[in-house]
Amino acid sequence: MVARIPILKLYNCLLISIQWELDDQTALQFQEDLLNKIHATDASGVVIDLTSVDVIDSFIAKVLGDVVSMSKLMGVKVVLTGIQPAVAITLVELGIHLQEVQTALDLEKGIETLQRELGEKAWSANPV
Repeated sequence: MVARIPILKLYNCLLISIQWELDDQTALQFQEDLLNKIHATDASGVVIDLTSVDVIDSFIAKVLGDVVSMSKLMGVKVVLTGIQPAVAITLVELGIHLQEVQTALDLEKGIETLQRELGEKAWSANPV
């Protein structure tokens, strides 16, 4: 059975905190689940917190880059938070380009970054 990563909806945004090292099947399931949730909720933004992820392999790095690209194609702003040094090194060494993706040191700063990117309307109970 493939473990599923919880995807929380907060107003018009989705919050994901990856709490364990990803295997290939879990990463692919996460990709599918996130894209379906974006479509189902008409989300405007996504914060993916990687604080608990210490290392990633080339396949997981590619899936992460694909998730970001696919989300952006669906019109969603993405913020990555908590990238550990080893993960940053792996992403750069593998040529996973995330230049246009906002990043933040932690989840709190990531939410603040997404708020600025989207404007306050995405974070109110009654967006205009």
